[in-house]
Amino acid sequence: MKPTGTLTTIQRIADDLRAIGVRSGGVLLVHSSLSAMGYVAGGPETVIQGLLRAVGSKGTLLLPALSYEHVTVRSPLFDVQRTPSNVGAISEYFRTRPGTRRSVHPTHSVCGVGRLTAELLQNHHLDATPCGPYSPFHLLPKFRGQIMMLGCGLRPNTSMHAIEELIEPSYLLTPPIIYTLIQNGQRITKRYRPHNFLGWRQRYDRIEGLLDGSGLKRGSVLSADVFIIEASVLWEVALAALRQDPLYFVEPMRGR
Repeated sequence: MKPTGTLTTIQRIADDLRAIGVRSGGVLLVHSSLSAMGYVAGGPETVIQGLLRAVGSKGTLLLPALSYEHVTVRSPLFDVQRTPSNVGAISEYFRTRPGTRRSVHPTHSVCGVGRLTAELLQNHHLDATPCGPYSPFHLLPKFRGQIMMLGCGLRPNTSMHAIEELIEPSYLLTPPIIYTLIQNGQRITKRYRPHNFLGWRQRYDRIEGLLDGSGLKRGSVLSADVFIIEASVLWEVALAALRQDPLYFVEPMRGR
């Protein structure tokens, strides 16, 4: 039985998220920072249970399990079961949690649980780029998905890559690399075009100035600032901005 403090925290997380605008029964993609939340009784499991309670029994919870720091040009090997996530403690915990499913992609996989998990994750392996048309990032608008930035600000928004891939600005993609993918003991090789950004800094926080109240909501959960973005609205305004200026969401690094 969970301690009373943990149960209270779970419910508080769920209540706060619902108050900000998380939809019961919806699809929620979460970028997160555990440290930004302050002390959390029960750690990542408490956060995950709060998120699951917020989306409800008919909802779907997704967390990126990006592994680009581990799967590189020098080490192009991705194991669906073993390769860790490099985007935070909550993401890595969720990856290993019983019942979680992971999409097959060497650098930009996504983990999920809930009603629409299969539809969102099962074809990611068909893409030849990180966030192509079969990726969960690309599919979010189709499923009326929401993107939540939990304590990490607006910059680490991987869904922006899916929008950039429609434009293919000069900084985005590199020549193909052949990766080895391991799933259920089976090995295959596949060619992908990784993302680049060499010499450029991502400025996805600029989206805040383009979104109104129908596309972006703000609030807090425990000690963390929270942004909730409607994926369909994000795609509309970000794509328009990129078509007008392909460099709108990046800036040159010093010395470029």
